[in-house]
Amino acid sequence: MLRAFAAVIFVLLGVSAAAMAEPVTFGASRLEVVAGGGKRHAFAVEMAVTPDQLSQGLMFRRDLPAGTGMLFDFGSPRQVSMWMKNTLIPLDMLFMERSGRVIHVEEYAVPGSLQPRGPAEPVLGVLELPAGTARRLDLKPGDRVVHPMFERAR
Repeated sequence: MLRAFAAVIFVLLGVSAAAMAEPVTFGASRLEVVAGGGKRHAFAVEMAVTPDQLSQGLMFRRDLPAGTGMLFDFGSPRQVSMWMKNTLIPLDMLFMERSGRVIHVEEYAVPGSLQPRGPAEPVLGVLELPAGTARRLDLKPGDRVVHPMFERAR
């Protein structure tokens, strides 16, 4: 009875049922983005691989420190649109194809926005970083993300 009452309150407040469920945990990994001219940038990332992890992503986070991010691994290339529902911090998003080559960059995605973001081409992964990272490091389409998930996909 108490859980049902709490669910009604959360719905009235606009909080999803997923937020009431057990917190989703993410594995940790490291990757590098190889930018134009061969300059390498290292990041500590959380991995979103399972359906629950892919669905939650960085929702409800209040900060994302510099040098960190989240890497979404979709398992096989697919058409992907990302949105910022329940995301409290602005993000940059790098969309990568099977080899890890960046094919699309979204900068400064607005927190809470329901605008779908992403390229028309299928992607294997998306790297979310703190907003401003792509501009600061001059990350662009054609750069390459080096991570084991791209080695497995070849």
